[in-house]
Formats: sequence, C-alpha cells, structure tokens
Amino acid sequence: MSNEPIQRPLGVAMIGYAFMGKAHSSAWRNVASYFEVPAFEQKVLVGRDAAAVSEAAAKYGWQETATDWRSVLDRDDIHIVDICAPGWMHAEIAIAALEAGKHVLLEKPLANTLAEAEAITAAARAARAKGVQSMVGFNYRRVPALALAKELASEGRLGTVRQVRAAYLQDWLADESAPMTWRSKKETAGSGALGDIASHAIDQVLFLLGDRVTEVSARLQTFVDQRPGAEGLEDVTVDDAAWATLTLASGAIASVEASRVATGRKNSLQIEIYGDKGALRFDLENLNQLQFLDATAPAREQGFRRIVVTEPEHPYLDAWWPQGHIIGWEHTFTHEIRDFLLAIDGGTEPSPSFEDGLEVQRILAAVEESAAAKSALIQLSTAANALTEGA
Repeated sequence: MSNEPIQRPLGVAMIGYAFMGKAHSSAWRNVASYFEVPAFEQKVLVGRDAAAVSEAAAKYGWQETATDWRSVLDRDDIHIVDICAPGWMHAEIAIAALEAGKHVLLEKPLANTLAEAEAITAAARAARAKGVQSMVGFNYRRVPALALAKELASEGRLGTVRQVRAAYLQDWLADESAPMTWRSKKETAGSGALGDIASHAIDQVLFLLGDRVTEVSARLQTFVDQRPGAEGLEDVTVDDAAWATLTLASGAIASVEASRVATGRKNSLQIEIYGDKGALRFDLENLNQLQFLDATAPAREQGFRRIVVTEPEHPYLDAWWPQGHIIGWEHTFTHEIRDFLLAIDGGTEPSPSFEDGLEVQRILAAVEESAAAKSALIQLSTAANALTEGA
C-alpha cells in the first residue's frame, strides 16, 4: 500500500481477542451504524488458540480466523491491522505491519521498552511518507467530556494553567490472593500500574494542556511481592502503584498517581486542572459529566457547575441518542475507530500519533529511572522532545 487510491472496502485484521479485542470488536461492529465512515469489512481475527479465536470471531462478527499474524500481512485484501495483543508483541507486529504497507492501530502503551517504542515510531515515520497511517489507542481522548475539556482549555477558558492532578485508581489486585497473570510479570507487561494505566493519565495531561514534560520525579511501589500461579507462588516483578510529579514546559506542575490496589476504586480516572481563570474536574466513573468553574464570574456566582455532556453540540454526541441520554465506556473505542477511518480516507495523520505514544513512553521511562534513583529529578532530553515535535 502506498499513495495509491484508497481501495474499498477496506479489509481489517485484528490481532488479539481478549479484553481489548472484545472492546475493539464492538467498535468495528458498530461504528458504521452511527457514523459516516468509509466502507470496510471485519476480515480476520488472529489468535494463537485456534478454537478460542474461532469462538471469538463468531461472537464478535469477524469473517475468518488465523493463528499466524504473519500470514495476514501477506494478504492484498487486508489494509488495516488493529493490534490488541499484549505489549511484548507490539514492536514485532507493528513494525512488520507498517513495512507491509498496512495502516496500523496499536493499543497503548506503544511498547514495553523505550527502545522498542523508538523503533516502532521510526517505522511509522517511514511508512507515513508512503501514505500509510498509524495511531496509538489512547481511547480516553475520545470521551466526549474530556474532548470538551480539551476544547475549553484550548479556548483559554482556564487561563494560565498552574496545577494538574491526575489519578487513575483500580483495585483488582488489592486482594493478595488474586492470581498471577502476564500483567504482573516484567518480561511480558514491561511495567505494572505505570504502563497499564498511568500511561492514560500522562497522555491526558499532555492532551488537555497541549504541553510537554521537562522534568520527572517519581516513586514506584510493589505491595504484594508474590501471587499464586499454576505451580505455586510466583514473584511479582512490576509495580502495584506509581506516583510522579511532572514539570511542564509552560511552568505548570502535574501530579500523577496510578494504582491497581486502591481498594474500592474500580476504574476511576480523576483529572483536575486549575488555571487562573477557571478549573475543570472529571472522573471516569461518571464519564458523562464534566465539572467546570468560571473564575471570571462574580465571586457570589462562582462554583463548580455540572455539565452533562450529552448534547448534539458536544464532541461525538450528534451521532448517538436524543439529548440527555448517556453513553458508556465502550463508545470511546467506536469514536477511536471512526477517527482512524476518516484519517485513512482523507489521507490525514490521525491523532494520537506514534510520536505522541513515544513521548508518553519517554515519560514512563523517566518515572522508572527516577524511582530507581530514590525519586531523583530526571531531566527529559530537549533533543528527544525536539525530535518528536519535528517528526
């Protein structure tokens, strides 16, 4: 695939069929029912277990299955590869797909290591020059309330932003008897709460403020050192929780916290932004609402007001239900697929780019470096930032 006319319908192959595969399949199955997008077909679902992937394909609407992702890349009828496989597989699959001329949607984080993320981004840059598009799946950019928050911040409604608080808290590992999975092993997951969910919080800081990080000070903690595995207790080799203080180029300071052992928090991404003219608050567990304070109003009228983000004037909402009818977490993936398809159709670069994903990866690496050095202040390379911005 190069700068040739877009072929219709676009053939889609998805690699991975578990949690993210289910979420992405829902989006592929539904996006054309609500949005005007170029024609496409859910061609192939790829997984290592032939029986399990066949069952998933029948359930999720895929026409065929395959157990070898490499064979899919050789097919002329496949134009898009959606990668929902675990992080340790990202680099090999994404680079091969891009070199084969396939448009690539890749789940976050970009990779398990900074070196892999840099290699993936270089491949994406080379492919882009040939008309091949790529996007990293930070789906929370597609929450309508957060997209509205971005609009308000970009319009200057917050004034000069001074302080940001972002906390992504879950509790699915709070129980010490919770079993060992690949997400608790460094060789397969890369990191724990840091890469899994802090990456989302960090991306939101960058997205909402349009800023970049210059300094990092951080700490990581593993509270449960061993978990029951197939043959007894196994060592946990990633973090359970992460804390970071980020200095932004604008002078604002952001605090980021992530935990998978925060008892009582199921999937709470909380974001607070404080500027000299206004403030915003958001919680993913109440994703249809945004709290906004206008500090330019008379003092007697000031206070956070609730915006129920369900109006046709709000981002993405004109395609869904009548006013006041809420949408859910799964809709963020539908919006993501919609934006990716439109970018491919229009020959434009989708966002967030792999360069955006690489910038998050650099921050994750700096968090690990700082934590290993007892919360030492780590400077992010200005040369690296300039390279990302100029890509």
